[in-house]
Amino acid sequence: MQVAKGRLDGKIAFITGTAGGQGRAAAQLFAAEGAHVVGCDLDEQGSAETAGLVEGRYDWRAPVDLADPDQAAGWIEWGVGLAGGIDVLYNNASAPRVGPWEELSLDDWRFTLRNELDLIYTVTKTAWPHLVERGGGVILNTGSVSAWRGATFIEQAAHGAAKGGVVAMTRHLAASGARHRIRANSISPGLTLTPQIAEFVADPDHPMHGLARTHPLGRLGEPEDVARVALFLASDDAAYLNAVDIVVDGGQSVIV
Repeated sequence: MQVAKGRLDGKIAFITGTAGGQGRAAAQLFAAEGAHVVGCDLDEQGSAETAGLVEGRYDWRAPVDLADPDQAAGWIEWGVGLAGGIDVLYNNASAPRVGPWEELSLDDWRFTLRNELDLIYTVTKTAWPHLVERGGGVILNTGSVSAWRGATFIEQAAHGAAKGGVVAMTRHLAASGARHRIRANSISPGLTLTPQIAEFVADPDHPMHGLARTHPLGRLGEPEDVARVALFLASDDAAYLNAVDIVVDGGQSVIV
């Protein structure tokens, strides 16, 4: 009897921000599809909980401040030494500060860019030579619909600027990586039910609930919705997809 292979059999996948939300969902799904997953997060408790949920090979480190070049490099080098290489880098982790433009301080601006854009650079910079040595691989970056449109339900100028940078950076990574057989793509989720928006979900009067009621599919996104797209892009099924951004919002951004 022929045993069905997973879509990531034999692959080594590094995923940032695996303590919850989209990162946890991706760690579970990638491992279930045969990958050896190497994760990290600032949240040590959440990371330990993820480890208990992943069925397959999963190694992790926490706390890791990925915007710190030394900590980002330390995680990558530790993981490569442990797993023997890297095939997929999924830059999922982020931490924005949102709110009214007139209340957005320079500290909020810098915090958001550091924790949503700088950490793409620090992690990818260290992982790059390992991907080149591997003979190619995949880089996945998490953008956002905020990179493509403004929002009135909760103002997020710094978040949109950072994620716009992520989408643009992805295209340049694809250009630099093409000769090394490194593909780079991004995923731009819409409103997704992750721990980061828990406080908004808990407020019954928050405008976000109106968006859920008028959504074309009648619901907000789940972390698994994003993780399934990431799985596809990480797999050989997407071997001819490069420098693209896939919006995962159930059509909300284009259906009136």
